[in-house]
Amino acid sequence: MSLFRSVPVLLAASALAMGLSAGTAAAAGGEVVVFETEMQELTTYTAPEGCHKLPMAAHVLVNNTDQPVKIYGDPFCMTPSVTVQPGYGSHVAPGSGSFSA
Repeated sequence: MSLFRSVPVLLAASALAMGLSAGTAAAAGGEVVVFETEMQELTTYTAPEGCHKLPMAAHVLVNNTDQPVKIYGDPFCMTPSVTVQPGYGSHVAPGSGSFSA
């Protein structure tokens, strides 16, 4: 098999393997709680899975799940992230952030 034929086959096999492993991830058990202001109720995400845009006035995120949660500076979970371990919290940038569990 030539190099030009084997590279696309390897890329396709890698993509398939990543897709299969990504589909087996389970939702985090518990909840992520976001504090905005003293005048608003807490925003709660029960058993979060995937990417979630943070509320506009988000100030603090608390990870009450059984898995690490990643916080991003953009609304699409695409930029570098900060990991918040279970039982911990973090300040978040208001306006355009997101998190994934």
